[in-house]
Amino acid sequence: MRVLFLPFLFCILILPLHPQTQPNSEPVSYIGLTLTELITNFGIPDSVYSSRGPEVWQDDVVFKYGATDFYIVKDRVWQIAVREAFLIRAGDPFTAVFLSFGEPVASGPDYAVFTLERRNLPGQLWPLAIRFNFDAAGRIAMIYIYRSDL
Repeated sequence: MRVLFLPFLFCILILPLHPQTQPNSEPVSYIGLTLTELITNFGIPDSVYSSRGPEVWQDDVVFKYGATDFYIVKDRVWQIAVREAFLIRAGDPFTAVFLSFGEPVASGPDYAVFTLERRNLPGQLWPLAIRFNFDAAGRIAMIYIYRSDL
């Protein structure tokens, strides 16, 4: 009986620390979350690291939850890095991006940036952009969704 009670007790004590939700297919909704909302929704991050920007003021603290990275500025999420968004996944050919989004607002040999229209994002108070990074083989390596006004 004691053998069965200990695992049960462990589960009861550890369940409140488990994230309430996991990152989903609508990652734009995470932009603007406060730190409190982020931790309430996802729990304690798997890891926390810093991301160095080209300028000192562009340094970020990043909370990592599974395959999603949340970039924090002040007390809010301003950017996320995901491996899937808008039915496009890391590993897909770069042509999938242009077929889905049309002409980019900026591009280079290893990236393309597109504006996300406000009509697709009800309740957002800031402009958003999506950046697709490509690897040497022309496949999507990473997807970034971010506030384009910062």
